[in-house]
Amino acid sequence: MLKRIATAAILIPIVVAVVYWGPSWLVAILAAIVGLLAMFEFFKLTAQMGLRAFRVWTMICTVGLFFVQWTSGTADIHVFGSNALLIQGLPSVYASIEVVFLAFLFGAALIGVLSKVALADVLPGICASAAALVFIALPFSYVARMDRARSGPVFVLFVLVIVWAGDTVAYFVGKSIGRAKMAPALSPKKTWEGAAGNVLGSLVVGYCFARWQNGDLTAWMATAALANIAGQVGDLVESAYKRGAGVKDSGAMLPGHGGMLDRIDSLIFAAPVVWLAAGWLLQSHP
Repeated sequence: MLKRIATAAILIPIVVAVVYWGPSWLVAILAAIVGLLAMFEFFKLTAQMGLRAFRVWTMICTVGLFFVQWTSGTADIHVFGSNALLIQGLPSVYASIEVVFLAFLFGAALIGVLSKVALADVLPGICASAAALVFIALPFSYVARMDRARSGPVFVLFVLVIVWAGDTVAYFVGKSIGRAKMAPALSPKKTWEGAAGNVLGSLVVGYCFARWQNGDLTAWMATAALANIAGQVGDLVESAYKRGAGVKDSGAMLPGHGGMLDRIDSLIFAAPVVWLAAGWLLQSHP
């Protein structure tokens, strides 16, 4: 616990400062690095299950994904009447998520049929690579897209604080009154009481951010709750990865927290939820 608190005490102020005051390109680069580290740990888990991913190609595509997400964050949509839209800052059609996924598709196919990879490893390799891109890189890359958008740093902070506050409240509630096991096969220590405390913590965050941004209270709190639930699902999914690989943590990079994937598992699933709600929330304040 002391290691966990010390690590958080060092990293949280740095992360908040970079997100709120740092340029969007720096946030995108750091988010991409964090995503790549998490994917590297994911590939170690899949390798222990006999699934050897096409690591280099998948990581190249991941960098491309973060880049196009960052460029897409400049797009600004204005509505005029019921049938007219004005879209400003729209990136090139060649800088899109679709292009990255098509490049990944054909690249992975060529690696599978033209390289020296054993035929028995082609399908497992494609599956592990695609899982990393879809379950880690894509949802987490919305951090880069969100940060560059209008009011983006506030929303990135919003999703971060949702996860941090929820985890903290869940820990103390689960420790003190947790009885009903939530998913004993995946995470024996998680309880339904802790999960409820997790959601409660996110609602407090939603309330505080609504007051800070002078926004619609219901919209902010509803988004906080949905993002929190998505984050808890992400946490359980990552636990399933680890149980399948027979390990306790995805790595040992962060003292007291395990690996990078352990630290961002909730954030991976929560980030796209906040991004999807951001347009709605942004309408509530200039």
